[in-house]
Amino acid sequence: MNSHDALIVGGSYAGLSAAIMLARARRRVLILDAGSPRNRFAAHSHGVLAQDGRAGSEILADARAQLAAYATVEFVDTTIRTATGRDGDFVLTDTRGHEFRGRKLLLATGVTDTLPDIPGVAERWGRTVLHCPYCHGYEIGGGPIGLLSSGPTAAQHAGLIADWGDVTLFTHGQPAPEDEHAPLLRRRKVAVETTAIAALEGDGDTLEHIRLQDGRRIVVRALFVALNNQPAGTLAAQLGCAFDPTPAGTIIRTDANKATGIAGVYATGDAALARTNITLAAADGVVAGVSLHHALIADEVVAG
Repeated sequence: MNSHDALIVGGSYAGLSAAIMLARARRRVLILDAGSPRNRFAAHSHGVLAQDGRAGSEILADARAQLAAYATVEFVDTTIRTATGRDGDFVLTDTRGHEFRGRKLLLATGVTDTLPDIPGVAERWGRTVLHCPYCHGYEIGGGPIGLLSSGPTAAQHAGLIADWGDVTLFTHGQPAPEDEHAPLLRRRKVAVETTAIAALEGDGDTLEHIRLQDGRRIVVRALFVALNNQPAGTLAAQLGCAFDPTPAGTIIRTDANKATGIAGVYATGDAALARTNITLAAADGVVAGVSLHHALIADEVVAG
């Protein structure tokens, strides 16, 4: 008999939200976490009800402490390397060769953010190089901001973030947006710069200006970038899960109950959501946890 009703890989907002649903149903839950939440590069989290401005690490620490009070919950800080088995008997193996068994499996592994290959971007990520204006735009405080073109949706994206500052859309050597977008850019007072970017410059992780390939410097306080995200790790692929393309990358395919196409395997959070932030990830985790609990009950009824 397996010692755990559910194995949860990933102990951030989605995974912990699923875990608390299962814990409150007195189910035996094992949370396996590598300790690398996606928002670890940001000093504060914003737009989270009743948690606005707190460090993400503090929010997660509180959640872990609350979950630890449930007798049926266990944590192991580790990185899972392989996933095998079938519905009712899954086996996870970590990088140290330890095995963990459970009846159901929930993947809450998050995503890998692929940053633009431009000097100065990586060291400013989560501080002055940003992705979500709702999470960080207010703190910029207005003034000149940039947007690195994200392809066909760049004009719409620029029009959106114009509520947070005076926007320059950098196409990074690509053509300017089609003429059909000109009225939107004009109404939203978006400037367009087509010269390729050489580097982001400023003291420390601040951003003072963007240096272009022709030597010009354009003053900006922050740069928004669109990312190409992929589910972190290879567990979903190992198990045979299907994937879906989105404008921001690839996600694990799930149904409305967060079940993948593989019996007994669920996926939640950023790895299985087209739109992502802390609140959405946590809500998605609740759906996954409740759905997984229902599946456990259904199995037990059939087994008699």
